[in-house]
Amino acid sequence: MASKRIAPSVLAADFANLQRDIEMINKSEADWFHIDIMDGVFVPNISFGMPVLRDIAKHANKTIDVHLMIVDPDRYIKTFADLGSDVLTVHYEACTHLHRTLQAIKAEGMKAGVAINPHTNVSLLEDVINDIDLVCIMSVNPGFGGQSFIENTYKKVKQLREIITANNADTLIEIDGGVTNKNAKQLVDAGADVLVAGSFVFKSTNPTQTIQELKEIINE
Repeated sequence: MASKRIAPSVLAADFANLQRDIEMINKSEADWFHIDIMDGVFVPNISFGMPVLRDIAKHANKTIDVHLMIVDPDRYIKTFADLGSDVLTVHYEACTHLHRTLQAIKAEGMKAGVAINPHTNVSLLEDVINDIDLVCIMSVNPGFGGQSFIENTYKKVKQLREIITANNADTLIEIDGGVTNKNAKQLVDAGADVLVAGSFVFKSTNPTQTIQELKEIINE
């Protein structure tokens, strides 16, 4: 059984001290960098653009997990590969031809992820589950950090785990939104592999210690 992963969400970092926070993640027990790209159209917020991602990738020495909350993500797949993304996650709701998009991501040498909004049923992914390296279940409505966790998420994780097992898939389950030390163990017990933690890590007094504590909780 592979160990469970923690992916601090850079959206919650201090943008005025971004390099400091990147170094903190590098030195911590975190496994991935989770980077949200928002266009102000698919979600009601705008976050980093390409130059910031490029600079993060330059300094990061861990997996770069990029979550695109944008319309028409196909236009930018090659760009995000060139910027150093290791995992590229697109939203189910933003892809008209999801299978084609997944193939295009893999053709650029990245792992292919699919994110689903809180109202989207996991069963919609069953036909392509063997083509998906990672499913990101949104446990808050996408667009803003610091929201409270949607309790229905546990059920979705269990349903998705059943679909993955039934299809002999290697798909990882990632949870994004409202993750804390209060729900981390329950999420992993339900079947999650990767937990994205933003505000809980960066607003704590000692982010490095908070990451370490989360890692201990999910791998005990």
